[in-house]
Amino acid sequence: MHPLIQPDPQIQPQRSPETELQPRVVPRAEHPVSRANISPNALKVLYRLRQAGHQAYLVGGGVRDLLLGHEPKDFDVATDATPEEVRGVFRNCRLIGRRFRLAHVFFGQEIVEVATFRGTGDDGDGDDDRRLENGRLIRDNVYGTIAEDALRRDFTINALYYNIEDFSLVDYAGGLADIEAGRLRLIGDDPAARYREDPVRMLRAVRFACKLGFMIAPDCEGPLHELAPLLREISPARLFDETLKLMHAGYALHAFEKLRHFGLFAELFPETDDCLAGEEQGFPITFVSRGLDNTDRRVLDGKPVSPAFLFAVLLWEPVRRRWQALQEEGRSSIEAMAMASHEVASRQQRQVAIPKRHGLPMREIWTLQPRLERRQGKRAMVLIGHPRFRAAYDFLLLRAEAGEVDQEIADWWTHFQEVDAGERARMSGAGKRKRRRRRRKVAAAKPDAGGNVASAPREGQVSGDADA
Repeated sequence: MHPLIQPDPQIQPQRSPETELQPRVVPRAEHPVSRANISPNALKVLYRLRQAGHQAYLVGGGVRDLLLGHEPKDFDVATDATPEEVRGVFRNCRLIGRRFRLAHVFFGQEIVEVATFRGTGDDGDGDDDRRLENGRLIRDNVYGTIAEDALRRDFTINALYYNIEDFSLVDYAGGLADIEAGRLRLIGDDPAARYREDPVRMLRAVRFACKLGFMIAPDCEGPLHELAPLLREISPARLFDETLKLMHAGYALHAFEKLRHFGLFAELFPETDDCLAGEEQGFPITFVSRGLDNTDRRVLDGKPVSPAFLFAVLLWEPVRRRWQALQEEGRSSIEAMAMASHEVASRQQRQVAIPKRHGLPMREIWTLQPRLERRQGKRAMVLIGHPRFRAAYDFLLLRAEAGEVDQEIADWWTHFQEVDAGERARMSGAGKRKRRRRRRKVAAAKPDAGGNVASAPREGQVSGDADA
């Protein structure tokens, strides 16, 4: 935070007689946001909108992160231009969305999202551009002023605007004071109503609290326990995206603990939560915690992380229990695992829809686990060439660390990967030839006194009369 930006208790957002909010404006000399730290493509969008006669502001998480000294993941732009007018300014533009009409301006792999200022609109049930059903916002394409747009955003720290015209910061909701205080606060006087408008805001509250190290304001934290079931109204595909944002940003373990504390995890992974409630001697929480900690360390080290591995960790306990139950019913280990993987993954789709490109590798990680425990013969040589072997091996290491499988099995596979082909054949016994069973030689039959030749007895038969 810039030392010159200090919260002033005398400066609070107030309504004028014209019902317009009076913002706090911080000139360029008194804040640290510099164009040098803003994406050149985002700057192009801001400048071209201004040249076309429109207002243009950098808004949201990009401004927040720049104030906190973080590197923004992306840059969003807010303007008074309608989506169609934005498309008229940029040939490399595509309009998306029905619920929230947006313009995406493409610069190769980078996309700059441009949103038109939202207004308060009409809350009726007609075919309006802004509609609420049971308190939930299902359509919001009413356009308004920058002041109205600020009030339509979720958290105060995300309602900060950087004005490209004079490089000032504009704050309508007290976000600067909340950043200084390390506080996460919803805009408005009724946090529960804001959560009902969009229940995903509950997950965003957890995400921002973990990412920024902020405290959730008490009045915003209180409704979380009661309103957690509202997540059932959100599409499973959207919950998948939000789960990845929570778990693939370097604070998965912290997010997991907060989600459980507020009852949100049970709405995302109900079967896993049931298993966690009946943990046995620290397991499965130990397994999940180790898996999420492993994910965090990989993110912080700049290593790639796999959604398939993440969801394999989060859903493993219900899979493991079903696997054991099916084996007790008489199924083979491999067959039981295939059935358990299919059943649990299918039921999970009702809450968090895992795409096939991640769901299939996730199930392969599970189905390889019983195979990894069979190391003799050609099995080991075949398994090490499997495209999902490395992920399944890492999963096996987590199971060993949690005390679920013998550490000796994990160590064996670790050593097996380090040695040459000859040593691998020796370790697995794949190079040993099976001793072939020698066939008995049968003497040729001789003719009897009458010249008749009896048929030679087959191996295992007894020659002679039945009464002999």
